[in-house]
Amino acid sequence: MVLRSVNSWTFLLFLGILSRVSQSLHFELQSGRTKCISEDIKSNSMTVGKYSVVNPNEAHPSPPSHKISIRVTSSYGNTYHHAEDVESGQFAFTAVEAGDYMTCFTAVDHKPEVTLSIDLDWRTGVHSKNWNSVAKKSQVEVMVFEVKKLIETVNSIHEEMFYLRDREEEMQNLNRATNSKMAWLTFLSLFVCLGVAGMQFLHLKSFLEKKKVI
Repeated sequence: MVLRSVNSWTFLLFLGILSRVSQSLHFELQSGRTKCISEDIKSNSMTVGKYSVVNPNEAHPSPPSHKISIRVTSSYGNTYHHAEDVESGQFAFTAVEAGDYMTCFTAVDHKPEVTLSIDLDWRTGVHSKNWNSVAKKSQVEVMVFEVKKLIETVNSIHEEMFYLRDREEEMQNLNRATNSKMAWLTFLSLFVCLGVAGMQFLHLKSFLEKKKVI
């Protein structure tokens, strides 16, 4: 049982870390359509994102049809970033609420319909920091940089474990509450069935007595 619990925690931890490493995506979006991408972010985590519409002809400015609107919202409906009719942009914020954060892209309506190619780089937690801009050339500074990076990674894993533990506790509480409600519902259903059966028996007995069968 202990080994199974440890393996379960390790598996969940790796899933949590992998889901928060980064999302470097390239996707297509048709005119007038909307596409949303979600990311599970824990509270007090830094997250940064950079997006751009690929110009089909780099020698010329992007056509008016290659514009998008973007909105980043939390699972509670709070907006953290919003932009209209842009070709590119970026966002950065510290998550106040834990949960799924949604980034929705909407292409401007255009006739005839065109297909836009969009690049999105979304990073969360320790991976949101631009370590390349911090690294130095000297050996001592490189060592200091590596130590800082390791400390940040360890802190991120430590926070991730507490976050997963809280999520597991929430799920256990939900399961207990659900089981309790199901138990009460089962007893109630049994009581109703016994009551209906008793009423049917009394009705049948009364009917047979009136017919003088018994």
